[in-house]
Amino acid sequence: MTASLAGKTILMSGGSRGIGLAIALRAARDGANIALIAKTDTPHPKLEGTVHTAAAQIEDAGGRALAIVGDVRDDAAITAAVLKAQGEFGGIDIVVNNASAIDLSGSLDLATKKFDLMQDVNVRGTFLLSRAAIPALKDAANPHILSLSPPLNLSPRWLGAHTGYTMAKYGMTMATLGFAAEFADAGIAANTLWPRTTIATAAVQYSLGGDRMMAASRTPEIYADAAYQVLIQPARDYSGQTLIVEDVLAAAGITDFSGYAAVPGTPDEALFPDVFLD
Repeated sequence: MTASLAGKTILMSGGSRGIGLAIALRAARDGANIALIAKTDTPHPKLEGTVHTAAAQIEDAGGRALAIVGDVRDDAAITAAVLKAQGEFGGIDIVVNNASAIDLSGSLDLATKKFDLMQDVNVRGTFLLSRAAIPALKDAANPHILSLSPPLNLSPRWLGAHTGYTMAKYGMTMATLGFAAEFADAGIAANTLWPRTTIATAAVQYSLGGDRMMAASRTPEIYADAAYQVLIQPARDYSGQTLIVEDVLAAAGITDFSGYAAVPGTPDEALFPDVFLD
């Protein structure tokens, strides 16, 4: 097992805040290089962080950062991000597909524009960013693709709950599993990672349930610690899996999750379960 991400280069979509930033900061503490491609060039009136503030935090945590202002829906921006990451750091070892759009509206209420946004960011962005990085990943010593998406649960409960969003998240997973199969001979690992509980992020705050659900969630650090465990695994032996955050940590010997509660002291049974997991 590769015991550290020191010197490894991660190309991540999004990452200005929340789970993506937490993953980047965990890798930065090892001395990793993080290239972030995100649209957040200027501050948002409601949301904390830009790609530039994230880069500063990565540097403060001990990593090297490259802030790339770009949209994963833009082919040219993706190509430019890959070339910039290679030029700055000499290669790419890991791709993290973190950028995602969410709208839990039912099919009759979902605006076409929102449907297109979710498909473009979640599915198309995951596919194109991963694909663009494949030549660089083939040259890496322990290459990984990690997508923040759920297992393919075909229960009507999830297929019918928010069909547009479900299609988009399952599309991320399908793309990732496809890469795992297609590039297995090249030794490129491709896995997905998803939590059992909601995570205290802006998506939960503004799309799921406000302060009440934020208080019943875990912090992004639990996702980051699990992602770290995935990315240090030997790529040829650890691929094609739809992984669960808590299971990954348990396999690494971490079974007490109480320290990850967004509100300290909240018992596990009081936390809100995330979507897609029965």
